[in-house]
Amino acid sequence: MIPSVAATPIRIVLVDDHALVLAGLRMLIESQPGLAVVGEASTPEQAVELVGRERPQIVLLDLDLAGRSGLDVIPDIRACSPGSRIVVLTGLRDAAAHQQAVRSGARGVVLKEMAADVLVKAIEKVHAGEAWLNRTMIADVLADLPRAAKEKEDPEGPRIRSLSAREREVLALIGEALSNKRIAERLCITETTVRHHLTSIFSKLGVSDRLELLVYAHRHKLVPPPA
Repeated sequence: MIPSVAATPIRIVLVDDHALVLAGLRMLIESQPGLAVVGEASTPEQAVELVGRERPQIVLLDLDLAGRSGLDVIPDIRACSPGSRIVVLTGLRDAAAHQQAVRSGARGVVLKEMAADVLVKAIEKVHAGEAWLNRTMIADVLADLPRAAKEKEDPEGPRIRSLSAREREVLALIGEALSNKRIAERLCITETTVRHHLTSIFSKLGVSDRLELLVYAHRHKLVPPPA
């Protein structure tokens, strides 16, 4: 029998200004199958240079970097490596800072007080194209969307009309914040089929992950507004 080839691990860059935190994170992450640390940075400048060189799939970013805000580096990280997804890992309980991080492009927020398995799950979910945010945070981000003018033809109309009936069903359930597993159960299809539909929806609408899709769907009134 030919041995199976291990899946390529999720490549992760750590950004934190505490050496002990970095060491602990590296030990935790490298103890998990399918995860690999490819570099560490302790300043915004180091973070941008390292991410631009390594192009990781995930960046774990602290919001307090030696007295400087990690919020300032999020746009630079996105610019130098658009494919890298940012998960904020912070000890700050500042909801406004968390919301600003998401508006700047972070795809997840995890408090340092959370259990280790929560961080691992957040990394895996964000890598899979989902957001790791609580409902309040998502609602606040959506509430900031500009109100588009009313009765004009939506310039995105051709993209939206390209969605199949099934893709619209999947999109509607994304609007209800359901996981892939729950969507599969509701539609009586497999999770693999749900992922295929999402890949097609992302491609047709020009978005890269669930959070961008949710923002797009609310902006173009494809799903009901959050309660």
